Amino acid sequence: MKITPQQLHIPVLLDVVLDLLAPKAGEHYLDLTAGYGGHAQAVVARIGSGKFATLVDRDQFAINYLQENFTSNKPRIIKSDFESAVKNFAKAGEKFDMILLDLGVSSPQLDFAERGFSFAKSAKLDMRMDQTQTLTAAEIVNHYSEKKLIKILEEYGEETPRMASRIARAIVLRRAKEKFATTDDLAEVVRIAIAKADHGKFHKIHPATKTFQALRIETNDELGQLRETLPILPKILNDGGRLAILSFHSLEDRIMKSFLRDYDFANDYENELHILTKHPITGADDDNNPRARSSKLRAAVKINKTERSSR
Repeated sequence: MKITPQQLHIPVLLDVVLDLLAPKAGEHYLDLTAGYGGHAQAVVARIGSGKFATLVDRDQFAINYLQENFTSNKPRIIKSDFESAVKNFAKAGEKFDMILLDLGVSSPQLDFAERGFSFAKSAKLDMRMDQTQTLTAAEIVNHYSEKKLIKILEEYGEETPRMASRIARAIVLRRAKEKFATTDDLAEVVRIAIAKADHGKFHKIHPATKTFQALRIETNDELGQLRETLPILPKILNDGGRLAILSFHSLEDRIMKSFLRDYDFANDYENELHILTKHPITGADDDNNPRARSSKLRAAVKINKTERSSR
């Protein structure tokens, strides 16, 4: 899969991210979802050298691109999911001045049909961010129990119990005759199930959008990884270090909001973080990047020990 400049992921809220991270020469930067390096390139330009940057991603295509395009003063590039990475950094006692976590799906993942993230084109039901893992979206729709399908459609797709039940029932009935193999095959079954339930009511978004979101989250354990990762981040930040996290749907943002509230110095003097964004900054008005419109950016800074003790 060769990435052209036109297919690259446009970094979301880049100027705002840079303002909040406030990179300075010689500071150490950790990008836990580096993707195709849009944010990383801008940060590296400000800290002065790639040797001060650590770029993490679990997508091998992204890793290949980073290795090919960061040719001088190369950063440290690590293929890993972000949960495993932060646990390893904490165990090794490593700390950073800036941490970025961009939870969005990259444009190449969506645009290349063979990745199976989108129903726009026919492709195998895959949705794996890490191509080495065994669980795929096809495995989920073809083998999960009806009860478990309902659960993930409600929790991760934010479908109503009634609609989740109808979609799950339609999936189970169809797979009893023929297993699901492609994205458009599944999308059509979901579309018909919803159309019958809604009596043909018009939907602004494709009826399968929430189902595909639920399957992607389940396939990649996105929310589980986020919950495990967030409490570790203050441990690998230097005093005065900045943390910025971009989320793209309400499930992620609720987890983020709860985490920052629980770790905010204003709520407990034993806490280490001070929230920089009273309300999330949104990408709703980003006309240059339509895929950024659902984004929400939250940020915090780690209070230094002297400041904590003086209060």
